Amino acid sequence: MPVKYILLALSVVAIWGINFVVIQVALKEIPPLMLTFLRFFFAAFPAVFFLKRPNTSWKMLFFYSLSMFVLDFSFLFSGMYVGVSSGIASLSLQTQVFFTAILAVIFFKEKMTFAKTVGASVAFSGIVFVGFHTGGDVNLFGLFLVECAALSWAIGNLVSKRIGHVDMLSLVVWGSLLSLPFLLALSFTLESHMWNVQTFITLSWLSISSIAYLVYPVTLFGFAIWSFLLSRYPATTVAPFTLLVPVFGFSSSAILVGEALPGWKLLAAFLIVSGLVINLYGDRIRK
Repeated sequence: MPVKYILLALSVVAIWGINFVVIQVALKEIPPLMLTFLRFFFAAFPAVFFLKRPNTSWKMLFFYSLSMFVLDFSFLFSGMYVGVSSGIASLSLQTQVFFTAILAVIFFKEKMTFAKTVGASVAFSGIVFVGFHTGGDVNLFGLFLVECAALSWAIGNLVSKRIGHVDMLSLVVWGSLLSLPFLLALSFTLESHMWNVQTFITLSWLSISSIAYLVYPVTLFGFAIWSFLLSRYPATTVAPFTLLVPVFGFSSSAILVGEALPGWKLLAAFLIVSGLVINLYGDRIRK
């Protein structure tokens, strides 16, 4: 891969890593489900007027939107809202890799190799280790919600695989459009007591900037560049860059919001990232 494409990949994973700090900032003023709705409203409009619907059925588009957008980000934002820090969230969410592998075995009859089994075990031991350190910036219920987000992302990965090769930016935009009524209904049902017109009129520039960051660099630019790289290079070349997402997540959390990095967090990060590395490269090393 040429240096310019390596830099593009690094820019995307940096944007996705810093994204967790931005979410934490926005949640100080905006309820989690409403923030999810706003993110995908602006991701859908006005882009939906300029992009054709992806070449897939409405049914598959609905399942993609439900798993990848409605459930994934509702769980993630809610988990962070109730007490999971940005660094821990960026790390814990990466277990979607293993949920994807397990679901692929169940539904697509793919083989779970020895290396993938070891990798999943090592990574989940890191999540369990995080669970034993509740309090402060780790809330057990919040951690459970983040893992539900990881499972939803994994389901979305399988739906995406079933959809096949389509324009990823179009899929994201139209998936965002379909998510809106569900997200608005969820927010109305669970958060209407927090709806306050005055709050939205007086939103700080930090919250407005956070929404813009979640919509444009993270959602539209990130997905567009990632799909561009995947169209040019094998997934095995591109996918390992995601190992850097929690690295950027932890680093930006420490630098921008002063999140502490005690030894147990570093050990948990080591276990989870090691599990991901074993999952990606274990079979090749074994051979």
